[in-house]
Amino acid sequence: MAHRRLGEGPEAQAQACNLTVLRGRVARPPVARDLPDGGPVLGYELAVPIQGSVGRSETVPVVWSPNGVPAIGEGEEVVVLGRVRRRFFRSGGVVQSRTEVVAEQVLAVRQRARVTQLLAEAAARLAGPST
Repeated sequence: MAHRRLGEGPEAQAQACNLTVLRGRVARPPVARDLPDGGPVLGYELAVPIQGSVGRSETVPVVWSPNGVPAIGEGEEVVVLGRVRRRFFRSGGVVQSRTEVVAEQVLAVRQRARVTQLLAEAAARLAGPST
């Protein structure tokens, strides 16, 4: 009998999901740049409070290719739905890596109805297809 490792097989693949939801404040002004294919990308740092600790937060790098002009700025409290990605690049002749969140959607927390809908959609994706 063959043994499978955790996360292998068709049932595991059907349930696998790289989904991240963050809520925090934009720590510094977003930086816009163009990708080699010509598409725009917005990079920023999101300060996410550490649960159970007063006044402490972790900074998470986020990249986002918004449709149109993004309406977020430094200090804005947002909810981010995306996926975690680790990318590798060469800098100064050395291969380096960076882990970041690639945002699918970014919403201001003040947009409560849209944030609620976004979280419901994320929960449905985590639950997987109904059988």
